[in-house]
Amino acid sequence: MNIPNALTILRIFFVPLLVAALVEEHVTVHWASWNVTNEWLALAIFLVAAGTDLLDGYLARRWRQVTTIGTLLDPIADKLLISAALISLVQVRALPGWMAILIVGREFAVSGLRAIAAAERYTIRASDLGKTKMLAQVVAVSVLLVSVRHPYLHQPGIWMMWVVIFFALVSAVSYFLKFWRKVDQRVKKRRRRELLVLEKKRQRASMVQRGSTGTVGLGSATTAWKPPEVS
Repeated sequence: MNIPNALTILRIFFVPLLVAALVEEHVTVHWASWNVTNEWLALAIFLVAAGTDLLDGYLARRWRQVTTIGTLLDPIADKLLISAALISLVQVRALPGWMAILIVGREFAVSGLRAIAAAERYTIRASDLGKTKMLAQVVAVSVLLVSVRHPYLHQPGIWMMWVVIFFALVSAVSYFLKFWRKVDQRVKKRRRRELLVLEKKRQRASMVQRGSTGTVGLGSATTAWKPPEVS
């Protein structure tokens, strides 16, 4: 296992830690002379996990260690992390449930779209809108995590979530349009090739049939003709 894949798996292991740190409201970690309460602990876990998302992709490209398992696990780890953070925020009443459902539903819809596109041998790469959405999502979730114990940050966090929803919907529409154009064209080309192959087979079968009919007719004519007898 290479380092980028290890970072991706590490991000998955951060998910239950994030949920536990956020949902258990009376957790306090004593470090030196500091008392780290649960919302700051959850924020630290979330930021470290989000940092691994940037680091594993960068290292995989730089070290040329892009693998199939990493390509499959990376989006799954991202979806698990964001979904866990949003659902936990709903649990502690820091985020409306409909916002979480909308964002999580968008994530899985785009993942399904990419899976269908991959089956058609077409890769939907992350767009600039998608990257902007991810950055806005990290900032918004971070603010809402802190707002659990500092209510004055709750309203700014909700405003940021509106920004996340905007970019999430716009980027989803962009992905669907890109998918429709590319995959629809590929399906049409494949269907056209199939029709051409069927037409060629039909023409060959017709030629073979005409050739066999001509041979049978010539053989019958040769058999029927006899030279005149000489007396």
